[in-house]
Amino acid sequence: MIVDGLAGTRIFVTGATGFVGTALVERLLRCVPDVQLTLLIRDGRRTTAQRRLEREVLRNDCFDRLRGELGADGFAEVAARVRAVSGDVGSDGLGLDDDGRAALSEADVVIHSAATVAFDSPLDRAVEINLMGPVRIAETLARLGASPHLVAVSTCYVAGNRRGAAPEEPVTANPFFADLDWRAEVDAARRTRADVDAESRTPERLDEFRARARSELGPAGGPLIAERTESLRKDWVHDRMVTFGRSRATSVGWPDAYAFTKALGEVALTRTLDRVRSEGGPDIGCTIVRPSIIESALAEPRPGWIRGFRMAEPIILSYARGLLREFPGVPEGVIDVIPVDLVVAAIIAAAAEGAAAAEGAAAADSPGIVQVATGDANPLRYQQLVDRVRDWFTERPLYDRNGQPIVVPDWTFPGRGRVEGQLRRATSVLERAERVVAALPLRGTAAQWGAGIEEKREQARRALSYVELYGAYTECEAVYGVQRLAELDSRLSAEDHELFTLDPRVIDWDRYITEVHLPSVVAHGRARSSPSKRSATARTDRLRAQVLAPERQMAVFDLENTIIASNVVATYSWLATRRLGTADRVRFVGRTLLEAPALLAQDRKDRSDFLRAFYRRYEGAPVEELRQDAAEHFSDLLLTRSFPDAVRRVRRHRELGHTTVLITGALDIAIEPLAPLFDHVVCARLGTRVESTRSGPTEVLTGHLEEVPPTAEARARIIVDLCSELDLDPRQAVAYADSSSDLPMLEAVGFPVAVNPEPRLASIARKRGWLVEDFGSDFGHKVLPMGPAWRERRTGRRLA
Repeated sequence: MIVDGLAGTRIFVTGATGFVGTALVERLLRCVPDVQLTLLIRDGRRTTAQRRLEREVLRNDCFDRLRGELGADGFAEVAARVRAVSGDVGSDGLGLDDDGRAALSEADVVIHSAATVAFDSPLDRAVEINLMGPVRIAETLARLGASPHLVAVSTCYVAGNRRGAAPEEPVTANPFFADLDWRAEVDAARRTRADVDAESRTPERLDEFRARARSELGPAGGPLIAERTESLRKDWVHDRMVTFGRSRATSVGWPDAYAFTKALGEVALTRTLDRVRSEGGPDIGCTIVRPSIIESALAEPRPGWIRGFRMAEPIILSYARGLLREFPGVPEGVIDVIPVDLVVAAIIAAAAEGAAAAEGAAAADSPGIVQVATGDANPLRYQQLVDRVRDWFTERPLYDRNGQPIVVPDWTFPGRGRVEGQLRRATSVLERAERVVAALPLRGTAAQWGAGIEEKREQARRALSYVELYGAYTECEAVYGVQRLAELDSRLSAEDHELFTLDPRVIDWDRYITEVHLPSVVAHGRARSSPSKRSATARTDRLRAQVLAPERQMAVFDLENTIIASNVVATYSWLATRRLGTADRVRFVGRTLLEAPALLAQDRKDRSDFLRAFYRRYEGAPVEELRQDAAEHFSDLLLTRSFPDAVRRVRRHRELGHTTVLITGALDIAIEPLAPLFDHVVCARLGTRVESTRSGPTEVLTGHLEEVPPTAEARARIIVDLCSELDLDPRQAVAYADSSSDLPMLEAVGFPVAVNPEPRLASIARKRGWLVEDFGSDFGHKVLPMGPAWRERRTGRRLA
């Protein structure tokens, strides 16, 4: 039936870049002679639909078997039977051009597998794809006057939150579901999106987002704060739409927006096809295929093949890593899992039977419903799954970053409410601890405490999301009937049975779990399955090798807490009290300590404003005396507080022929002794004027900066401009810095390095996978007598 029925046919497929779609394309090309495939694929931001077909579909390891059997030339010949047309099921008319419309109108079969399958999809997106997608397919076919057989992939969970038998019947067989107006749900979802978006733009919400952005990034500069503010606004809209979707779905009997919109999609498709027929349009036959939870392949194209993470994988890996101590579920309940190759076989069988019906041969009723599930014919009990997973990871544990085996817990199957409560409390405690650590003046290794707390908080939040998303499925007690699947299987020929397996009774669950699925999950998730402690070190070494590669072109360094353990306040204090007596020095220190909280707050709020205000204290300082004292300052103080590893790193870059650049908010006079280390120095410069003093005309500082301080986004602009001037590529540049205020500079280059990072930057570096260096210092210097009192000499008032 299948091979003979589909040989040489033209099949139009949506969703080919997804898990099921990729496996479907591979099986059709490998098992159906001369089939011609047209795939509806969205253009990427920078690539065409055809290019996405080549990169994301045909290069997937799903096709390794076919490549191996046919060789390069044979595979190229087979791949020539598939092409892509640009379009989108989320757009009216599917976004098709003339070529796409022609391909759709000429198709013998249309297989619609495109969907947003995330259980936490925003309501409006789920509505546009899962509900309106099938409607758009039907309406476009009607406008074209085409009548191919349509196979629509749905889900068993359209049955809703029910217990007991869930037969292969229309959603509208439930009178309550039949009364739902799918058009009203579409309109409501779109209005809700507009309302939520409008609320996100109110002054109160925008102030909230901006405050959070500042809290996360500190004084990173206006553009980055604005970018993060907008990102937080969009995230808020997304989260609100997810909440609305979950609330609306549960209010009418479905576990989430995915199942809800899939159910309404079936209703809308059926009624649209009925309307098209009643209006004299083409008679479009339809089969709805409903799989349960789709997991890794049983055998085709190879045992364990999977694309992306499905429902079970994140839960299994979190359990194996010791992150999920408990998970809700009914031990004797059924976890209805189906391997992807059985789903693909059922879709192809339904397509073949539908194509035969279109030619006048006997076929199933249209629209027919085929459920592809195991709960009725070959149930997998939740307790059995948990036992096999626990035993497997007990014998083959994953390892933590210290090389120690992780002992998996014994689950006691508590209620969902209890687990959610525990995880919410844990998340709240960790969030408070994270805020406390972020406020402390920690750096380097100590700042990693904050990153570690943040990582644990993310783990707790992720575990909570798993419970919220999947708890309803592990507690589900519906049993999905597969009578029509069995009937479809019974009509297959002997040749078809050799190529296509539909019968869920062939699955040996213990073997599938332990020999097929779990090894695939561990490999696909790149879990640490050996006790080696070298992974973190190897990663750091790899990143460091990239940073010091000869092909890098420029190395840019911050100064404070990157090369030296000092700052502009410490420099000013040293210079201002250079030769004061003990009593005056004590008074100066006392005043400075009192000012410290205000100075720190201003620095964290806006580095540029802080420098402008603080440098006014230099007004009237003699330039020549400053230059002399700065030289002594560096030789006797700053250089003794330098980070030798940082100095060596600068020299190493110079040895490699990289252009070295220092960008700092420190004064030019203060850092002149460091200039020989670098090819270019960009720093703060104060204006000067000539004044009459007792010793004659003297050049003094005005206390006002001559240019915009080289901070925040100004540093990124400096790097871009300097690269342009020197004909260098910023993507081949390295930047070293210690603070989130330097984020624009770090983002402006291809190889950012966080040096002795404060908590905010440590967190950002961990998330983005940046190299983190802990440059130690040679402290232990003696405290020298301190500073010339310029104003006292000139006016009788001390600089302090």
